[in-house]
Amino acid sequence: MDKKDFLSRLKDGVLSRRQALEILRAAGVGVVTMPLMAPRARAEDQVTYFTWSGYDVPEFFPKYVEKHGANPNMPIFADEEEAFQKLRAGFFTDVAHPCSGRINRWRSVGLLQPIDTSRLSHWPNVFEFLKTANGANADGQQWFVPVDWGNTSVVYRTDLVEVKEDSWTILWDPKYKGKLSMGVDITDTAVIVALLTGAKDPYDPTDAEIEAIRAKMMEQKPLLRFYWSDETTMEQALTSGEIVASSAWNGAVARLKAAGVPVAYMKPKEGILCWACGLTLITGAKEVDKAYDLMDAMLDPVAGQWLVTANGYGHSNKKTFDLVDDATLTSLGLPKDPTEMLSSGVFSRENKKIDVLQKMFEEVQAS
Repeated sequence: MDKKDFLSRLKDGVLSRRQALEILRAAGVGVVTMPLMAPRARAEDQVTYFTWSGYDVPEFFPKYVEKHGANPNMPIFADEEEAFQKLRAGFFTDVAHPCSGRINRWRSVGLLQPIDTSRLSHWPNVFEFLKTANGANADGQQWFVPVDWGNTSVVYRTDLVEVKEDSWTILWDPKYKGKLSMGVDITDTAVIVALLTGAKDPYDPTDAEIEAIRAKMMEQKPLLRFYWSDETTMEQALTSGEIVASSAWNGAVARLKAAGVPVAYMKPKEGILCWACGLTLITGAKEVDKAYDLMDAMLDPVAGQWLVTANGYGHSNKKTFDLVDDATLTSLGLPKDPTEMLSSGVFSRENKKIDVLQKMFEEVQAS
C-alpha cells in the first residue's frame, strides 16, 4: 500500500486505528503521538460501537461501510467489566458488544433498550437457541442480537509442553513457572478457577468457595508471566515461546495455527467454557438508524464468513455456513449448529457474585 492509498483509506475510515498502527509499525514509522482519526465532522455522523479489540475492522460489517462510506466510531474495551463500569459512569455509545451472560446485569441497571428485530433483515436466519439464551428475549422483548460464539480453554505449545491429560491444572504447573498466562476477564477466569476448585455452581459460589477461589488464584499468581487483556499480546508471547500455555478463546488457536505456530487446544476434564456474544442497543443511543444498519451488517453471512475463516469463531446466521466448506469447519473444530458446541461444556450465564469476585481478583493482582 503506497502513502497516498494509506492516507485515503485512513481518511475514509476504511482502516481502523489498530490496523493503521500495525501498518505504520511495520514500516518503521513512529506513532506514539500521531493522531489516527478520520475528520471529526465525519466521525460525528457515524454510529458509535463499543467493542473488543479485533472486532473493530471493516470486514466485520462491510455492508455498513458500503452504505455509510466509513467505519463506525469504535472505542475498545479490554473486558466486559470495564465496559459495564464505563457505561454506568456515563460513557457514551450507541451499540455495545457484551456476551449473553451479562444481559440481565446490564438491563437491570437501565443500560439497555429493546431491539426491534423487524428492522433486521437477517433476523429470521439467526439460530433460535441464540435468540433466547440467558434472557436475550426476556419480558417479551429482544435485548440482545447474537453474533459470535465459541469456547474458552487452554491453548498450549505442543513442542514445549508435555500434556498427560487435558486439565486446567496445567496453568498451575510449577514446571512452567514464568511461562504461563491467564486472562484478566473475571467473567472467564473466576469460572475456570471455580471449576478447578470444585464449586458446586461456578456461577454462584458460596463464601467458602470464593475463599477457595482466592487461594487458588494466589497459588497461580507467582507462576504467571502476565495476565492478558489483549489477545495479540498473548498470541505473540506464545509465538515467541515467552509463554507456553494460556487461557484463550478459540479464535487465538485458529490464528496461531494459520501462522504456523505448533499449538493445540484442550477440552479440560473439569469443563470447557462456552459462550455467545453479540450486540445491544444502549439507552440514549443517538444514531439509532445506523445502529440497526450496523447490527444487520454484522448478521450478514458475508461478515459471518470472515468471522469464521479469519478468527475461528462461530456466527449466529445459519446461512453463513453455506459459505464455509466442511474442511475449514473441521479444521477449526466448529459445528454448523451452535447448540452442538454450546451444550458440550459450561455455557456462560449470569454470575451472581461477579462484584465480589471482581474485587477479590483485583486484590490478588495487587498483592
